[in-house]
Amino acid sequence: MPIYAYRCDECGFAKDVLQKISDPVLTVCLSCGKPSFKKQLTAAGFQLKGTGWYATDFRGGTAPSTAIPTGPADNAKPAAAAENAPAAAPASAPAVAAPKAD
Repeated sequence: MPIYAYRCDECGFAKDVLQKISDPVLTVCLSCGKPSFKKQLTAAGFQLKGTGWYATDFRGGTAPSTAIPTGPADNAKPAAAAENAPAAAPASAPAVAAPKAD
């Protein structure tokens, strides 16, 4: 169940309330009793730290079959085409040697 933050506009009373998503929104302040208790917009309550999380990070098991590939497929056509391509033709210009240091 999510935790919602509420604050009263009249007296400034603030409270975090554990509620179901389907529960009605609270409107009456628990401190002053006035109908000015409003739900606040807050940031998510978790942080992702580290270098990343991947589908292969499961311990003691295998990656799920629904994992999204992150690189080229094993049967990619460019790699297959490169294997069937003729070898590169030798350069027509002679190689220039580096000058010798005396």
